[in-house]
Amino acid sequence: MGLWEDAKNIRDKDPAARNVLEVIILYPGFHVLVTHKLAHFLYRHKWFFVARLISQLSRHLTGIEIHPGAKIGRKLFIDHGMGIVFGETTEIGDNCTIYHGVTLGGTGKETGKRHPTLGDNVLIGAGAKVLGPVYIGDNVRVGAGSVVLKNLPANATAVGVPAEIVRINNKKVCPADDLDQQDIPDIFEQRIASLEARLSRAEARLQGEYPPGPGQLDTPPLRRPPESGGQSGR
Repeated sequence: MGLWEDAKNIRDKDPAARNVLEVIILYPGFHVLVTHKLAHFLYRHKWFFVARLISQLSRHLTGIEIHPGAKIGRKLFIDHGMGIVFGETTEIGDNCTIYHGVTLGGTGKETGKRHPTLGDNVLIGAGAKVLGPVYIGDNVRVGAGSVVLKNLPANATAVGVPAEIVRINNKKVCPADDLDQQDIPDIFEQRIASLEARLSRAEARLQGEYPPGPGQLDTPPLRRPPESGGQSGR
């Protein structure tokens, strides 16, 4: 199947694509897969300069920079693609979806494995950064603009800077197919709402709107009136 399968996958996932021929001729997300297959073949046969030259030419044509050493699985859907960067030791599983502005990069001058590994059916939202040799499990959804610095388990949704897990679905999901970047909880809104609720309770308690709880009032013991020193009358 190969490239034909990739082209049909793009047509199926992009509602703006009318047919496979349009994808093959017009889509930079498909063009970069073609050039990467050639560059990666040359890279594996140690033609490093020529492989890198092809990847750089492809970068200028498509706006997508994929190092020839990166390993890409079947049916990768790169939507729009401008500003995408995949590092040398990046590994991407099957049926993944990656939006524009995504970086799968390293964090320093380490050698060896230094870029992310994505499982199958992963969706990376627009502008997200996945940095270092982290592992992103199957069926993971990373929200737009997030920065992932740690491993993410399968079937998780992660958002924020740095990214935090906000949802783990026990049933199998496939975010790479539904392409949904919006059905993601707003972790900052949730935390601000929780903080406001705690503040309101504290203010109400100080203003006496809530009855005091056990131990909040120290009731002094009752004192008997002092007895008089003498008795009057006969």
